[in-house]
Amino acid sequence: MPRVFVSIGSNIDRERNIHVGVDALRKYFGDLTLSRVYESDAVGFVGHRFYNLVVAFDTVRSLEELMTIVAKIEQRQGRERRGKKFDNRSLDLDILLYGDEVRRDDGLNIPRSDILRYAFMLKPLAQIAGDLKHPETGQRLDELWQQFDDTSQILWEVDLGSL
Repeated sequence: MPRVFVSIGSNIDRERNIHVGVDALRKYFGDLTLSRVYESDAVGFVGHRFYNLVVAFDTVRSLEELMTIVAKIEQRQGRERRGKKFDNRSLDLDILLYGDEVRRDDGLNIPRSDILRYAFMLKPLAQIAGDLKHPETGQRLDELWQQFDDTSQILWEVDLGSL
């Protein structure tokens, strides 16, 4: 059964949408391991700041089933994937890792290449799975975070209470 890591982000009604995203994933997948929540500036466009975290869970569902569930959760919160790549988001759920699988076909990007680009994905991922090795680089996630140049992507820890 693969261990799955999903990034949750929002910059529209952030606190409520983060809670909705966590609750929905918990409904589908049961117990979740949650990172801390971080606030960050919008990347790639001018917009409101985001709240982001990473959750982990085990599942027997296929990657394709997981993608369908994630899309349904986003759509229920008003997310439209037809829009611009960088834009405001009510709820953004990105599958970062699906076990040790590597897939770059049929629109799949697993492990998500953004892990190595964005502090708001890598830091919370390393926080909850630091000993885990990245399926492509073979480096531990905490090592990748230590090597990451985070001077241009500042994160602020946020307390949202009980998630």
